[in-house]
Amino acid sequence: MRTFLKSIYLKKLFFIAFFGIAVLFIISYFFENIFSIARLFFFILIIALVFDILLLYKNKLGTQANRVLPEKLSNGDSNDIEITITNRYQFKSTITIIDELPVQFQHRSFHITSSLKPSQERKFTYTVRPTQRGEYHFGNLNIFTSSPIGFVSRKQQFSTEAMVPNYPSFLQLKKYEFVAFTNRLKLYGLKKIRKIGNTLEFEQIKEYVSGDDIRNINWKATAKRNHLMVNQYQDEKSQPIYSVIDTGRVMKMPFNELSLLDYAINATLVISNIAIKKQDKAGMFTFSRKVENTVVAQRRKSQMKLVLETLYNITTDFAESDFARLYIDIKRNITHRSLLLLYTNFETLDALHRQLPYLQAIAKTHLLVVIFFENTELKSILGIPASSTQQIFEKTIAEKFVYEKKMIVNELNKHGIHSILTAPENLTINTLNKYLEIKARGLL
Repeated sequence: MRTFLKSIYLKKLFFIAFFGIAVLFIISYFFENIFSIARLFFFILIIALVFDILLLYKNKLGTQANRVLPEKLSNGDSNDIEITITNRYQFKSTITIIDELPVQFQHRSFHITSSLKPSQERKFTYTVRPTQRGEYHFGNLNIFTSSPIGFVSRKQQFSTEAMVPNYPSFLQLKKYEFVAFTNRLKLYGLKKIRKIGNTLEFEQIKEYVSGDDIRNINWKATAKRNHLMVNQYQDEKSQPIYSVIDTGRVMKMPFNELSLLDYAINATLVISNIAIKKQDKAGMFTFSRKVENTVVAQRRKSQMKLVLETLYNITTDFAESDFARLYIDIKRNITHRSLLLLYTNFETLDALHRQLPYLQAIAKTHLLVVIFFENTELKSILGIPASSTQQIFEKTIAEKFVYEKKMIVNELNKHGIHSILTAPENLTINTLNKYLEIKARGLL
């Protein structure tokens, strides 16, 4: 009985009708003829209420629902959640879907309202965008069903609590894999890099197709086949590619609800996948006060799964990163010349100068690319016209910091260290482009 009473919800229409009848009873104190009309309406309301309850509860099945969750969520991306609703009633019903979303979304007004014909099945899809890696706990799926009378809603609960882990952005893998292996790079903001033939290995002779480099035409084969033939080259293989992620406090800064660390993690996942697809060895490790989360560069089938699981548990420790420890660990454990993609952040030249000797030492034996971030909030300030003395000061300070970022790039280039200064949202694209550029030019 208690469960039955908890599942009944009186709707707004009932309270409007009840309030109207109450007003009639009040008026009947002054006009006695209205009393009988008010009483009639009251009995009609009670009968309609009872009949509405009988309609909803006579069918034990009522409305059936099922929520389909993905095995894992992709961090920073739109993830689809599917709900299937089946109307088991023999009348058209109005439904309201209230799904209990994980606490990380801080969304307490989620609902979907629709109507279903008798015995109709319908699928509803909504999207969620998680911004924190970890476990996401979904609560109950609540369905409120109303008959055409509309006085009462029947509450039913389905798909009890479920946990879905939120992993680094694996949905980007196919997107950027397509970019890296086609000639449509410019559509995605990437530069097409001219390949230098003497850094590549000859693979085969093939028929010329639009887009092939005419300098690779094989004239002897062309004369024999009577149509254009070109030499095809392949990049050097089995080169170690390491993603080095700074987990110090500088990577905790948020942009568009994601931290710099999460942008670096998503980029690492994509670069590792592309490197393996291009027959290179992909690895990674993190550092702050010490070097940890090490995945040795390999090209095995299970490498991407190992990288994904390692990235899942990475967090910042809010400490000052020890670049001396990083240099020592690289010198001891990475004996072959490798491409090191270092994700960190420098806000001032002084911050760079403190770490520059260690970066120079690493760059002597490895190809080092230092990747750090533009402060997009400062750039937005520069676009606002100054109309007061305070705003002039703010714009001046912002210009100083933006200029200092550019000076950091020049300082790194002066010492022969490659660098990428990028907005957080363009990190993956720019890092991928740099990797393809290095492969094309044979710098490694």
